[in-house]
Amino acid sequence: MRSIERHWQSITPVSALLYPLSLLYGAVAGFRRATSTSARLPVPVIVVGNLTVGGTGKTPLTLWLAEFLRARGRTPGIVSRGYGGHTDTPRRVFPDSNPLACGDEPILLARRSGCEVWVGADRVAAARALLAAGSACDVVLSDDGLQHYPLERDVEICLIDGERGLGNGWLLPAGPLRESPARIAGVDAIVINGSARHPSIAHLPGGAARFAMALEGREFRNLLNPGKTAGAELFRGKRVHAVAGIGNPQRFFSHLQALGLDFTAHPFPDHHPFAATDLAYPDSDAVVMTEKDAVKCKPFAAESHWELAVDAVPDPGLGELVLKKITKR
Repeated sequence: MRSIERHWQSITPVSALLYPLSLLYGAVAGFRRATSTSARLPVPVIVVGNLTVGGTGKTPLTLWLAEFLRARGRTPGIVSRGYGGHTDTPRRVFPDSNPLACGDEPILLARRSGCEVWVGADRVAAARALLAAGSACDVVLSDDGLQHYPLERDVEICLIDGERGLGNGWLLPAGPLRESPARIAGVDAIVINGSARHPSIAHLPGGAARFAMALEGREFRNLLNPGKTAGAELFRGKRVHAVAGIGNPQRFFSHLQALGLDFTAHPFPDHHPFAATDLAYPDSDAVVMTEKDAVKCKPFAAESHWELAVDAVPDPGLGELVLKKITKR
């Protein structure tokens, strides 16, 4: 997968060769959207998603929205596809659920959000199961649901990576896009994660409100002893290995560099099913990883394994826009 990603940022002979397949992909995606029927829930629905393949910070933003809404008297619930798991029918996710069944991101959401989290291939069925479970949920957050049209939504938030933008602007597999850039014209809010350096960001279609967002985190938590925390200074002068099985591993590695860490980087595919052998580095004093990866590494954690907790910090105006729209509902 990563071998093709370098061809997604510009027009190369490889991306040009794949362009006819992009036309086919676009036709299928357009047909799915045109023929999809949507179901409306009795509570407002907020969808957090993106147009591109790879991580843009959807899960941290979903956590921020859950906290924001709870602080204002709401009781949000969260639904997710549960990518990487093997759940077709809806099921509730608990902090100690099996990531092989539910996926890694839903477990992270269950651990940190304080909300009920449900997963299922059918997001409508998952949301209905959430509401039928007797919870007091009065607003549903859909993590990575922009392309799941059967679920009618009241607010659409599209995240864009500031460094990678929309790439070369082409659909899969010639480019990184799941849908045409024109899709952005229909969302309620655009959130740019990190510095808006990619030239495509200056030419996004539509007039949706734009908000900046950063990912912040300085505290490491020990996997074997979660109550044990440390700052970056603990790892300075030590032999550190950093692993990342997320959509954009380089963002995690850049974050570590900004904290002053010197380390050996080990990128893995998104949602990689980590095993103990993946963390076995004989010359290592410490192995650091993302919270998402730690979900799968806890069963074989050692005292030298640490996770970095990060939080989304978006422009506060995003929360006010969301509140305004769901209050109208």
